[in-house]
Amino acid sequence: MSRGLPRWATSVLGTLAVLAGWWLLSAIVPSTGSYAPVPSPAAVVATLLDDGAGLYWTNFVVTITEAGIGYAVGNAVALLMAALVLLLPRADWFVNQLAVITYCIPIVAIGPIAVVVLGGARSPGDPSATAVLFAGLSVVFTTVVGALLGLRAADRAALDVVSVYGGSRLTQLRKVRLVAAIPAVFTALQIAVPAAFLGAVLGEYFGKISRGVGPLLVSSQVALDSPRVWAVLLISALVAIVGFGLMGLLGRLAAPWSAGQGARA
Repeated sequence: MSRGLPRWATSVLGTLAVLAGWWLLSAIVPSTGSYAPVPSPAAVVATLLDDGAGLYWTNFVVTITEAGIGYAVGNAVALLMAALVLLLPRADWFVNQLAVITYCIPIVAIGPIAVVVLGGARSPGDPSATAVLFAGLSVVFTTVVGALLGLRAADRAALDVVSVYGGSRLTQLRKVRLVAAIPAVFTALQIAVPAAFLGAVLGEYFGKISRGVGPLLVSSQVALDSPRVWAVLLISALVAIVGFGLMGLLGRLAAPWSAGQGARA
């Protein structure tokens, strides 16, 4: 008892508590005829079984593809921006302001412009360029901030050693800063996973596509099919959690010294 509950038991109890709260909320919130704003977990599971895996797979694979492309491009740009700050310190203000702009720019304002410039998907199964753009924009700020924190956390003595032996800023970046920044960079990349997925979904509302999580949500909302809306919500959360966990696992494999006492031992 002094150690507390194990992690798996805490997760199970937390999941059961959420399900119990959901079930209670579905019983409290009044329904209007056949329309239930908060369907019960049983109704959502029944909808999942009735729809079949094919419906969700054909839509989610499009959104995951868009999020993956935007995630890769956006994070690559963010890491290059962070490296530029270390190589050219005078670019610090410009890079930080640019990262803030990508975070604060209203999607509603640039959505129509992105559709006009980039256009829609060529065929129903192709990813939307607008969704890819929004997925990439959604990860730039967090990755730039996380990468800069990690790169600047390098040991000062190690940097001085490289400098004394004639190493340039680029050498310091390659030999010292990149290694020191691995934990912070992977943490930023981990946070960027659900952000990229959300950006892709939002981009699909403007992207003129017929397949994807966004169009599926729109059609379900128009039909007042609340169990399907909640089913899409649960699958979206599962996708984000899986991606978040996989990136965290890669981070622990890449930097085992940052995972705590157990890894260090």
